[in-house]
Amino acid sequence: MDCIRECGRKAFMKRPKTSEALCQECFYEIFENEVHETITQNNLFKSGDFVAVAASGGKDSTVLAYIMKLLNGRHNYGLKLILLSVDEGITGYRDDSLETVKRNEQQYEIPLKIFSYKDLYGWTMDEIVREVGRKNNCTFCGVFRRQALDRGAMALGVDKIVTGHNGDDVAETILMNLLRGDVARLQRCTSIITVIKLITVVSRIDCLD
Repeated sequence: MDCIRECGRKAFMKRPKTSEALCQECFYEIFENEVHETITQNNLFKSGDFVAVAASGGKDSTVLAYIMKLLNGRHNYGLKLILLSVDEGITGYRDDSLETVKRNEQQYEIPLKIFSYKDLYGWTMDEIVREVGRKNNCTFCGVFRRQALDRGAMALGVDKIVTGHNGDDVAETILMNLLRGDVARLQRCTSIITVIKLITVVSRIDCLD
């Protein structure tokens, strides 16, 4: 199957968002342009902003780090970037992903700061589970993790945090809040920008499929 953009190359994927058959080069070009348009149309940044890229070591945050570095240089946004990562202190869970974040630091030449639950709260997640048991431990961790990003951002003195999400993440969050009847949270989760303690949080900036 040929690329729909008639570039002369073979398609390597069918884009879920649009059902278009695209070659790798055209997909990258479209993706990068869409993210740039999202940034400029929503006035997400201004020159001189200190921006923390939330980095978990997963595919979404890795793409986010890549695209922020690329577009910041290509379009002269004038941003100061830093990777912000959280170590929950879960044995055998975060080790590999933190190594990925450290590789991202070298590959994209963005400085990295890792904040641990132990440093922020005095407890690792393993220690919390030993105290409270496994019931609802994911709820504890989710709340602590988001708060850890906020605390880390404030400690660094950043102006904005950017977080990466894919379409499944967004759909799941919307559906969950619909089923709960949580209108206030539903409004927040569909907004591209939220503000927490004077730090602007830019969500879904990566526009992943």
